[in-house]
Amino acid sequence: MCGRYTNTSGPEELNDRFRVPISSVAGTRRFNIAPTEEVLAIVAPEGEPEARLLRWGLIPHWAGDLKGAAKMINARMETVATRPAYRDLIPKGSRRALQVADGYFEWLKPEKRSDRSQTGRPQPFYFQLDDGGPFAFAALWTPAKIEGRWIESVTLLTCDSAPNRLVAPIHTRMPVILADRDSQLAWLDPALGAEEALALCGALPTERLSARAANPAVNKVVGTVEGPELLFAPG
Repeated sequence: MCGRYTNTSGPEELNDRFRVPISSVAGTRRFNIAPTEEVLAIVAPEGEPEARLLRWGLIPHWAGDLKGAAKMINARMETVATRPAYRDLIPKGSRRALQVADGYFEWLKPEKRSDRSQTGRPQPFYFQLDDGGPFAFAALWTPAKIEGRWIESVTLLTCDSAPNRLVAPIHTRMPVILADRDSQLAWLDPALGAEEALALCGALPTERLSARAANPAVNKVVGTVEGPELLFAPG
């Protein structure tokens, strides 16, 4: 799974990378993005890509409240075409999204959590693309009317990490990363159905990622900690 990530770039760099106008710093220059927060994403509801802030943790359009949304931050690519919350979203380019990031955190698999950091807390690792620049998680989004208010929310897709020799020793799952412009545009293409869209998904090759131990302070859930010091192990 992926429960924390970064988007440390500013609007200018993201404009250059994704070629979509981003006029606000909202959702950018973040070092510890957590579930239920508003996150920067690129969607194409009318066919033309645009940047929006979406709530991380999918709220199905038929939901009557926010309960359970925090548990729907990730969707497994193996079941996304059949699960009720996602199966109507994956076939539509207008409901697929690019969740903008430039790195993500993952913790050791449960059976390895006896290997603790110096602080005694589970050791996080920080993963980046080969050039350290922005990329996109393959994601799905939808609006839902909750207590008379429209909320747009998003979930990112995950895949089996076994093909990636860097990630697999840390965790059995990893986010679906769309690293290049061609795959990003294809993901939003309304001409692609569910099968073709899922063909874009899978574990990023080992050589496309780097990883290092990160600061266990990123573990904090309440009053989320921010800052570049989170990206490096202390000492």
